[in-house]
Amino acid sequence: MHTAQDVTQLIGNTPLLHLKQVSERTGCTILGKAEFLNPGGSVKDRTALGIIQAAEQSGDLRPGGRIVEGTAGNTGIGLTLLANAMGYRSTVVMPISQSREKIDSLELLGADLHLVGATSYADPKHYIHTAERLAQKLAGKEKHGAVWARQFDNPANMEIHARTTGAEIWEQTDGKVDGFICAVGTGGTLAGVSSTLKHKNPQVRIGLADPCGASLSNYFNTGELQASEGSSIIEGIGINHITDNVAAANVDTAFSIPDTEALPFIFELLQNEGLCLGGSAGLNIAGAVRLAEELGPGHTIVTILCDYGTRYQSKLFNPVFLENKGLPVPQWLKI
Repeated sequence: MHTAQDVTQLIGNTPLLHLKQVSERTGCTILGKAEFLNPGGSVKDRTALGIIQAAEQSGDLRPGGRIVEGTAGNTGIGLTLLANAMGYRSTVVMPISQSREKIDSLELLGADLHLVGATSYADPKHYIHTAERLAQKLAGKEKHGAVWARQFDNPANMEIHARTTGAEIWEQTDGKVDGFICAVGTGGTLAGVSSTLKHKNPQVRIGLADPCGASLSNYFNTGELQASEGSSIIEGIGINHITDNVAAANVDTAFSIPDTEALPFIFELLQNEGLCLGGSAGLNIAGAVRLAEELGPGHTIVTILCDYGTRYQSKLFNPVFLENKGLPVPQWLKI
């Protein structure tokens, strides 16, 4: 009998999906790692599991303890699900600007949710700094203690992606992967996967797909941490500071990709290939296309399909919202 003993055993080992349209368009084999199939619905389940396991092993997280994190939503969802399953409690600090669907999901799952204003990282009221202060406060009050997950700078983030995501990609492609690219929220996925793939084959080309208004494309291409022009509606990615995980990433090339380029990939994927995915997947696919054009036909490129599009329905699939932002609206969504 083959069974999973608990929810932790449902995380990872996601399939690689052949993305038909973009593969035909570029002459490359473009594959998406189906991370939306994790139990919490996103790639961040891996991060949550890695952080909890590391905190348990170090003794920082004790039975019945509380896990505190500042998140755009998906890591909070993963941490809350795992806390429920593993005998912990969760406190989540999130910008109020994030989608209504993610807020509703966290409340449904039972997270102790704190919504704060959306501010720059330099502001002491930023959600990451707020989470750190709250964790320190709760550590002294909670009977079983509290830990700050600190996903942006926690090495357990990149380590689990090196150990699982990167290793899975190598095995699933039989070592025939020529390029990997994804966007950055914390840098954990990019750092972990790049570490594993570069160790296996230093010739694997590693790319970064950055939304407009973020700074990492300029940082990796020029060495200057300067925000690109424009802005993005895509949640959970695009940062303007170097996290410890980002600092460990091995990046060969970086692209700044506007929403007008990224979002049509999401709409086409839903209409023609039956997948409803979030905006970060659209940016990642756009990045894979850019990398394919750089490498030329005949190469195999892998990217990350981060989460479901239903998590952003009120924005990403809202024709009025899209029109007000000057973004493309698919014909089937037009009113």
